[in-house]
Amino acid sequence: MLKTIQILGSSSGLVKPQTTSCCRLSFISSISTKPFSSCSRPTNLLFPGPSARRTRFRAFSMSSAHSGSNPAAPSSSSSSSSSSTVVQSVGNARKINFCQWCGGATKHEVPDGEEKIRAICTVCDRIAYENPKMVVGCLIEHDNMVLLCKRNIQPSYGLWTLPAGYLEIGESAAEGAIRETWEEACAEVEIVSPFAQLDIPLIGQTYIIFLARLKKAQFSPGPESSECRLFALDDIPFDSLSFSSMVVTLKLYAEDVKAGKVKFHYGTINKRPGTSPSDINAYTLDHHMQS
Repeated sequence: MLKTIQILGSSSGLVKPQTTSCCRLSFISSISTKPFSSCSRPTNLLFPGPSARRTRFRAFSMSSAHSGSNPAAPSSSSSSSSSSTVVQSVGNARKINFCQWCGGATKHEVPDGEEKIRAICTVCDRIAYENPKMVVGCLIEHDNMVLLCKRNIQPSYGLWTLPAGYLEIGESAAEGAIRETWEEACAEVEIVSPFAQLDIPLIGQTYIIFLARLKKAQFSPGPESSECRLFALDDIPFDSLSFSSMVVTLKLYAEDVKAGKVKFHYGTINKRPGTSPSDINAYTLDHHMQS
């Protein structure tokens, strides 16, 4: 489930409207979990059952090439603030005016022993620390194609994305990616290997994208998607993707496949200064490492 908090007009961030998920999940002890119920309108496919790819992670090698992306933004349901917290955007940070624990007014100053300005409650003295969000999702391989979802919500309504969203408390990154895929594409998947970690400091997000494969030869749009389709590499709609993070992920994947070896990638996505927030190609991928 992807929703976005837009900061400084940036086309990434993630917040999610209250919607009813298309199904319920049960995570037992295995990553390859199975939902209790099936989504409606399944798309049947001829599923040849690909063999699992074994990925070995060697020492990282630095790439001098810059090709990154401005953050974009999938998300799930874990970005709501408490009712007693009032938030304003201030540059790259949020200004918290009221304490989330007792509702008291806050002051903004550098606590003793720290270096950054924090929101400190004037009543209970608690400090509100803000930490980055983790976004998890799946790049699903099937018959030399990848599964994309067309967004049925804002931002980036009508544009294509990988199924991804915010990680929830109590689940692993892999479990969250499986859940998001079920919620957005009604597809049961099995994780093959991690594919990319992309940090987006501007909006405080880290993306963890897993390679995955379909467990069943069917999928259909969830509540936040209007359409789900398989795309051959040469047919991926790069000009109609929802966020720069999706551009980065899919370009890295397409390059790997054409080179004959899928790698694990790490990088930092930065917006190019002076460019439009809506330009999904206005990014650099810095500190790119691959194994």
